[in-house]
Amino acid sequence: MTSHDHVDVIVSQWAAERPDLDSSPLHVIGRISRLADLIDELLRPVFASEGLGNGDFDVLATLRRNGAPYELTPGELGERTMVTSGAVTKRVDRLVGAGLVERRVSDADGRGRHVRLTSRGKELMDALYPVHLRNEERLLAGLTAEEREQLGALLRKTGASMEAAGTPDMRR
Repeated sequence: MTSHDHVDVIVSQWAAERPDLDSSPLHVIGRISRLADLIDELLRPVFASEGLGNGDFDVLATLRRNGAPYELTPGELGERTMVTSGAVTKRVDRLVGAGLVERRVSDADGRGRHVRLTSRGKELMDALYPVHLRNEERLLAGLTAEEREQLGALLRKTGASMEAAGTPDMRR
Protein backbone atom coordinates (compact mmCIF):
# COMPACT_ATOMS: atom_id res chain seq x y z
CA MET A 1 0.00 0.00 0.00
CA THR A 2 1.44 3.35 -1.07
CA SER A 3 0.90 6.24 1.29
CA HIS A 4 0.17 9.70 -0.05
CA ASP A 5 1.24 13.02 1.38
CA HIS A 6 0.39 16.67 0.89
CA VAL A 7 2.72 16.97 -2.10
CA ASP A 8 0.92 14.11 -3.87
CA VAL A 9 -2.34 16.02 -3.44
CA ILE A 10 -0.83 19.20 -4.89
CA VAL A 11 0.59 17.35 -7.90
CA SER A 12 -2.71 15.60 -8.58
CA GLN A 13 -4.58 18.91 -8.35
CA TRP A 14 -2.23 20.46 -10.91
CA ALA A 15 -2.59 17.42 -13.14
CA ALA A 16 -6.35 17.92 -13.11
CA GLU A 17 -6.17 21.67 -13.72
CA ARG A 18 -3.24 21.74 -16.13
CA PRO A 19 -2.81 18.28 -17.69
CA ASP A 20 -0.70 19.92 -20.39
CA LEU A 21 2.10 20.56 -17.85
CA ASP A 22 4.38 18.06 -16.13
CA SER A 23 4.19 18.90 -12.43
CA SER A 24 6.36 15.96 -11.39
CA PRO A 25 9.28 18.19 -10.24
CA LEU A 26 7.05 19.11 -7.30
CA HIS A 27 7.45 15.55 -6.00
CA VAL A 28 11.07 16.42 -5.21
CA ILE A 29 11.19 20.21 -4.81
CA GLY A 30 7.94 20.36 -2.83
CA ARG A 31 9.11 17.69 -0.42
CA ILE A 32 12.55 19.26 0.04
CA SER A 33 10.92 22.60 0.75
CA ARG A 34 8.45 21.14 3.24
CA LEU A 35 11.18 19.08 4.91
CA ALA A 36 13.45 22.13 5.24
CA ASP A 37 10.75 23.94 7.20
CA LEU A 38 10.01 20.86 9.32
CA ILE A 39 13.69 20.22 10.06
CA ASP A 40 14.12 23.82 11.17
CA GLU A 41 11.11 23.48 13.48
CA LEU A 42 12.29 20.15 14.95
CA LEU A 43 15.92 21.23 15.50
CA ARG A 44 15.07 24.59 17.08
CA PRO A 45 14.06 23.33 20.57
CA VAL A 46 17.55 21.94 21.25
CA PHE A 47 19.12 25.32 20.50
CA ALA A 48 16.37 27.28 22.23
CA SER A 49 16.93 25.27 25.42
CA GLU A 50 20.23 27.15 25.71
CA GLY A 51 18.86 30.51 24.52
CA LEU A 52 20.25 30.09 21.00
CA GLY A 53 18.74 30.42 17.57
CA ASN A 54 19.62 28.05 14.74
CA GLY A 55 22.01 30.63 13.31
CA ASP A 56 23.71 31.13 16.66
CA PHE A 57 24.30 27.39 16.96
CA ASP A 58 25.69 27.37 13.42
CA VAL A 59 28.30 30.03 14.28
CA LEU A 60 29.32 28.26 17.50
CA ALA A 61 29.50 24.88 15.75
CA THR A 62 31.58 26.34 12.92
CA LEU A 63 34.09 27.80 15.36
CA ARG A 64 34.22 24.60 17.45
CA ARG A 65 34.73 22.24 14.51
CA ASN A 66 37.46 24.50 13.15
CA GLY A 67 39.72 23.31 15.99
CA ALA A 68 41.96 25.23 18.37
CA PRO A 69 42.15 28.15 18.77
CA TYR A 70 38.46 28.03 17.66
CA GLU A 71 38.79 31.26 15.75
CA LEU A 72 37.86 32.58 12.30
CA THR A 73 37.52 35.92 10.58
CA PRO A 74 33.97 37.18 10.01
CA GLY A 75 34.48 36.51 6.27
CA GLU A 76 35.49 32.91 6.94
CA LEU A 77 32.45 32.49 9.19
CA GLY A 78 30.25 33.80 6.38
CA GLU A 79 31.71 31.35 3.87
CA ARG A 80 31.48 28.38 6.21
CA THR A 81 27.97 29.16 7.44
CA MET A 82 26.74 30.31 4.00
CA VAL A 83 25.22 33.57 5.22
CA THR A 84 25.82 37.23 4.45
CA SER A 85 28.34 39.33 6.33
CA GLY A 86 25.46 41.30 7.85
CA ALA A 87 23.92 38.12 9.22
CA VAL A 88 27.28 37.04 10.64
CA THR A 89 27.65 40.41 12.37
CA LYS A 90 24.21 40.15 13.99
CA ARG A 91 24.85 36.59 15.15
CA VAL A 92 28.30 37.41 16.50
CA ASP A 93 26.91 40.47 18.32
CA ARG A 94 24.34 38.26 20.09
CA LEU A 95 26.97 35.65 20.96
CA VAL A 96 29.41 38.27 22.26
CA GLY A 97 26.59 39.58 24.47
CA ALA A 98 26.03 36.07 25.78
CA GLY A 99 29.74 35.61 26.52
CA LEU A 100 30.05 32.68 24.08
CA VAL A 101 32.41 34.33 21.58
CA GLU A 102 34.76 37.29 21.62
CA ARG A 103 36.13 39.58 18.95
CA ARG A 104 39.84 40.28 18.86
CA VAL A 105 42.21 42.24 16.70
CA SER A 106 44.23 40.19 14.23
CA ASP A 107 47.87 39.62 15.13
CA ALA A 108 48.82 39.84 11.44
CA ASP A 109 46.78 42.92 10.54
CA GLY A 110 45.68 45.47 13.12
CA ARG A 111 42.66 46.36 10.98
CA GLY A 112 41.43 42.77 10.80
CA ARG A 113 39.20 41.12 13.35
CA HIS A 114 38.78 37.54 14.47
CA VAL A 115 35.90 35.85 16.25
CA ARG A 116 36.95 33.33 18.88
CA LEU A 117 34.95 30.84 20.90
CA THR A 118 35.25 31.60 24.62
CA SER A 119 35.81 28.81 27.10
CA ARG A 120 32.13 29.13 28.03
CA GLY A 121 31.20 28.83 24.35
CA LYS A 122 33.38 25.75 23.93
CA GLU A 123 31.86 24.11 27.02
CA LEU A 124 28.37 24.84 25.72
CA MET A 125 29.14 23.34 22.30
CA ASP A 126 30.76 20.28 23.82
CA ALA A 127 27.57 19.70 25.85
CA LEU A 128 25.03 20.71 23.18
CA TYR A 129 26.46 19.04 20.09
CA PRO A 130 25.81 15.46 21.33
CA VAL A 131 22.22 16.48 22.17
CA HIS A 132 21.86 17.90 18.66
CA LEU A 133 23.19 14.67 17.12
CA ARG A 134 20.77 12.56 19.17
CA ASN A 135 17.93 14.78 17.95
CA GLU A 136 19.03 14.35 14.32
CA GLU A 137 19.31 10.59 14.88
CA ARG A 138 15.74 10.60 16.22
CA LEU A 139 14.52 12.46 13.13
CA LEU A 140 16.11 9.90 10.80
CA ALA A 141 15.11 6.81 12.80
CA GLY A 142 12.69 5.71 10.06
CA LEU A 143 15.54 5.18 7.60
CA THR A 144 18.07 2.36 7.51
CA ALA A 145 21.78 3.16 7.34
CA GLU A 146 21.74 2.21 3.66
CA GLU A 147 18.74 4.45 2.96
CA ARG A 148 20.46 7.36 4.73
CA GLU A 149 23.55 6.84 2.60
CA GLN A 150 21.47 6.71 -0.59
CA LEU A 151 19.46 9.78 0.39
CA GLY A 152 22.63 11.69 1.28
CA ALA A 153 24.14 10.84 -2.11
CA LEU A 154 20.95 11.86 -3.94
CA LEU A 155 20.74 15.14 -2.03
CA ARG A 156 24.40 15.88 -2.79
CA LYS A 157 23.71 15.24 -6.47
CA THR A 158 20.56 17.38 -6.35
CA GLY A 159 22.48 20.23 -4.74
CA ALA A 160 25.16 20.07 -7.42
CA SER A 161 22.47 20.04 -10.11
CA MET A 162 20.77 23.09 -8.62
CA GLU A 163 24.04 24.99 -8.25
CA ALA A 164 24.93 24.19 -11.87
CA ALA A 165 21.51 25.41 -13.03
CA GLY A 166 22.26 28.89 -11.73
CA THR A 167 19.74 31.70 -11.85
CA PRO A 168 16.68 30.76 -13.88
CA ASP A 169 15.21 32.80 -16.68
CA MET A 170 11.61 32.56 -15.52
CA ARG A 171 10.13 33.73 -18.84
CA ARG A 172 11.08 30.61 -20.85
